[in-house]
Amino acid sequence: MKPNVKRSTLCVQAGWEPKNGEPRVLPIYQSTTFKYDDTEQMADLFDLKAEGYFYTRLQNPTNDAVAKKIAALEGGVGAMLTSSGQAANFYALFNICQAGDHFITSTEIYGGTYNLFGVTFKKLGIECTFIDQDASEEEIDKAFRPNTKALFGETLSNPGCRVLDIEKFARTAHRHGVPLIVDNTFPTPINCRPFEWGADIVTHSTTKYMDGHATQVGGVVVDSGNFDWDACADKFPGLTTPDDSYHGLTYTKAFGKMAYMTKLVAQLMRDLGSIPSPHNAFLLNLGLETLHLRVPRHCENALKIARFLQADPRVAWVHYADLPEDRDHALAAKYLPDGTCGVMAFGLKGDRETAIRFMDSLRLICIVTHVADARSCVLHPASHTHRQLSDEQLREAGVAPDLIRLSVGIEDADDLIDDIREALDKI
Repeated sequence: MKPNVKRSTLCVQAGWEPKNGEPRVLPIYQSTTFKYDDTEQMADLFDLKAEGYFYTRLQNPTNDAVAKKIAALEGGVGAMLTSSGQAANFYALFNICQAGDHFITSTEIYGGTYNLFGVTFKKLGIECTFIDQDASEEEIDKAFRPNTKALFGETLSNPGCRVLDIEKFARTAHRHGVPLIVDNTFPTPINCRPFEWGADIVTHSTTKYMDGHATQVGGVVVDSGNFDWDACADKFPGLTTPDDSYHGLTYTKAFGKMAYMTKLVAQLMRDLGSIPSPHNAFLLNLGLETLHLRVPRHCENALKIARFLQADPRVAWVHYADLPEDRDHALAAKYLPDGTCGVMAFGLKGDRETAIRFMDSLRLICIVTHVADARSCVLHPASHTHRQLSDEQLREAGVAPDLIRLSVGIEDADDLIDDIREALDKI
């Protein structure tokens, strides 16, 4: 790939570069295993002395080509595909945390991630502190401990659609010698590249806009290669001290900027699995090829609908950061000048039953446990994705009882507005 090409070109051509006589379209390498001519070649692969493929749980040519495309889009040194976005967030943190460690996260995150961090990680002996992302740096500083290993946030939160102040979070994390991990699912690298604002590691649920067609479940972890693990060696022994499972190899010494990614694949994926199938990676790549075309349309449609909702007297509030009146508009203008995404949050005048009657009356916009694909969809988080949380946890996560999450697709905006108007007429 030529240097300095635009993101639209990367969407189409990065990752897979066919040689003479090879398929122009990325092939599906639907094979668990790969043949070698002698035992020494295979031994070198197992010892990480050579690059190549021997078992798809660790690496597969189709998966790797798609991971390289996403790494190029985000401006990272490497990436690893996972079987879901949840798996991506788990791996990103577990790669540098172990029992007895601690990390910090914004409360404004997806309900499943909230439960992963607050409940499941706790069972592994890893504690998480939730903080208000609007807090000052001095207030966030107070949450850090000697055993804190990372700070986490979502560029655009799900479902509240809050905009993260990435630079503030990056400064705070780096002041304490830990990386900033950012889930960039909603903006995608088309609208925001967190590495350019100081983030160190990026995750995605590729199930969403990257796929764009609701055909595969997947995730990805991308490393910027910028965090100096050796400078904070005592905090990250998994990367800076010998790994007995690889004959005493030390990742930072052996792999430099690729240390984090190599450990992620060679150790965690080796031991825990959670890979996507090559066929799923192939479908994801098809979605990525049009990402630069779809994201602007999502944003264009969503802004029209947000303005319609804002003007309707039956709507109590609308939260969409592209609206000039929105509380996060200044942050959106800084980090997402080309638009946020197609997802917004709003509430109707009335109660929870009002929201339910409205949603049940929609025809083009469907109620599904999904978000961020070509088809418009709607969800009531307090009743669906966040129903495991207590009322207090819902408030902390920015999920009001009346919050409706609307994911605007790439259909005709006027048709979607008509559907919303007709549903409002029935409540």
